[in-house]
Amino acid sequence: MTEQKKPQRAMSLTLRATLLFALLASLVVSAVGVYLYYSLEKELVRRADYQVSGRVQYFRHLLASEFPLSQLSHNPGLFENMLGNERDILTFRLSDEPPIINVNPSRLALPPVAPVPDGQPLTLSTVHTLSAPDDTPVRFARAAVKIQDGRTVEITAAHFMTGEARMLQTFRWEITGAVLFAYLLIAALGYVVIRRGLRPLRHMALEATKIHPASLSTRLSSDNAPQELQQLIYSFNDMLERLAEGYQRLTQFSADLAHEIRTPVGALMGHCQVALYQPRSTEEYETLLANNMEELERISRMVENILFLARATDARSVLTITSIDVSAEMTRIQEYFEGLAEEREMTLHSAGEGILYADAILFQRALSNLVANAVRYAHEGTPIVVRAEPHASGMDIHVISQGDPIPPEKLGKLFDRFYRADASRSEGGSSSGLGLSIVQAIMALHQGSVRVVSSAEGETRFTLTFPREDHKFSQ
Repeated sequence: MTEQKKPQRAMSLTLRATLLFALLASLVVSAVGVYLYYSLEKELVRRADYQVSGRVQYFRHLLASEFPLSQLSHNPGLFENMLGNERDILTFRLSDEPPIINVNPSRLALPPVAPVPDGQPLTLSTVHTLSAPDDTPVRFARAAVKIQDGRTVEITAAHFMTGEARMLQTFRWEITGAVLFAYLLIAALGYVVIRRGLRPLRHMALEATKIHPASLSTRLSSDNAPQELQQLIYSFNDMLERLAEGYQRLTQFSADLAHEIRTPVGALMGHCQVALYQPRSTEEYETLLANNMEELERISRMVENILFLARATDARSVLTITSIDVSAEMTRIQEYFEGLAEEREMTLHSAGEGILYADAILFQRALSNLVANAVRYAHEGTPIVVRAEPHASGMDIHVISQGDPIPPEKLGKLFDRFYRADASRSEGGSSSGLGLSIVQAIMALHQGSVRVVSSAEGETRFTLTFPREDHKFSQ
């Protein structure tokens, strides 16, 4: 026997929203941190460039004035103290000669670049960059200046961004820590806030657990509910309305079904008990069997109709849609019911013509049920008219009869199962009270409709509305 796997427990909506909210918040904090980091890096590089270019420009101005060149080689320590960084570089070189001053503690070889000509100012774009062997960024600039004796001196200054690199590294760790702390803090606060915000949803779930078949009249309260839940509450209450109505119909249907079946079953039992009470002749037993056969046929028709109604909701895919000559079908049904109509001195008339697309067997059944209903309940000696009226959106089939007027409050119930406008008609007879329900189910299968109107003068008109073929199958 195989062991069934237990379904995994789904993550709660509160936790899921909290994690997503914290993730988004951390991404925002990370983006801000990255922006601040690169802004700080850009500012530090800009300051280093100002420092390097300003240092070169200072010595250019110094040598261009009356500062003697011979003083440069006599005081190298003076320039080392002026740099402010033990790794910074400062060199003075006459053209094509060894350096006069060469302050380069790290012995870093700077790449050959053309110096800025004399008289041309230094800008940030004239500052160059390279990386030291230990990956420390280095910013350097080179410029030429003519001294009083006409010779040209190249001044090179470089700045190791050691302190700046340490500052950026520290800032990176601080940003990482801030993002992690913000994620945890926002996750904790978000969980509390979201859990509090979802309190109406938990209250709604608690109310829903109290609804069961015996309390379908209970509705969810929309008082103080957020707007996002109000539409859900309204939809849920509408669903409860439909469920309550369907449950009520099912209960009524079960009671009516039991009542309808009890009558023929009771008749069968009564006939059998009377027959068994004392010996009977062969003719009497044959009469008994014939009567029982009629009741059994009635039960069989009722069961067949009930099964048809039960299958009707899933029968659309097996419909056989064909073109139907309405005039020919109305004539065929008229001929079929002429015998029954003559027994009540009624006349059948058909009018109209056209082509509609429907399941031929179901169309015949729907129209036959309406004609049979008219023959059964219309006044004796009155005409029954079956008329077809094509129109732009399809075709209407009318069955018009003359009888007692049907009260407006009962018209809407005529298509309920086992319903009869006259309660006295429920006793005996061949009617099961399912004919009009079957008509409504057939029209629903064809995406059409059936309606009934009854005038004060006693004219009752049933109308079958079939849509056009392109309307029917375009959905």
